[in-house]
Amino acid sequence: MLKAKVKFTHEDYLQLPEDKRYELMEGKFYMVPSPGWSHQTILKKLFRTLDDYVMDGKLGELRFAPLDVVFSQEDVVQPDILFILKEHSHIITEKNIQGAPDLIIEILSATTAERDKGLKRKLYAKYGVKEYWLVDSDKQSIEVMKLGEAGFEPVGIYRKEETLVSPLLKGLHLNLEEVF
Repeated sequence: MLKAKVKFTHEDYLQLPEDKRYELMEGKFYMVPSPGWSHQTILKKLFRTLDDYVMDGKLGELRFAPLDVVFSQEDVVQPDILFILKEHSHIITEKNIQGAPDLIIEILSATTAERDKGLKRKLYAKYGVKEYWLVDSDKQSIEVMKLGEAGFEPVGIYRKEETLVSPLLKGLHLNLEEVF
C-alpha cells in the first residue's frame, strides 16, 4: 500500500494555534518548545549589544523570535535573532519577513541543536542568508559562518574569553564575556 507524502504550506501554517510556536521546513511542521532561562539570558545580552551597534551605525533592522521568516510556501522559520541590512528592508512586512535576512543567529538547545546545525543550516544557505551564527551556551562559544558557493563556510569559533568579529557587521568587536 502506497502512502502519500504530504507537504504542508504557508497557508496551512497560518491555521495553527496562536499559543504555540511552530516552524515549517521542507513542508513538515516542527513544534518549537519554549526556550529556557539560560537561552533567554544569552538572547537578551546578545540582542542588546547587537542592537546598540546596529542602531548607532544606522545599519538596518534587528529582531528576535517569534517573528516569521517566509522563505517559500514550504519553509517558514522563526530564528532566535535576525538582522536585515537597510538596503534589504523591502523584505520586511507588517506580518513577517518575506525573504532571507542577512544574518541569522540560533541559540542551541537540547531540543533544537540538531535541527539548527543540520536542516536549518542547509535552508539558510539555500535561501541566501549571508551569515549564520550558532550560539552554544554549554561550550560558551559562538560559531560564525559566512555563505560561500557550496553553503556556509567557517569563519571562526569564538569562546567566552575571545572577541567575535563578523564579516557582515564590519567594525563589530563583540566581547563574549558580556554575552556568557
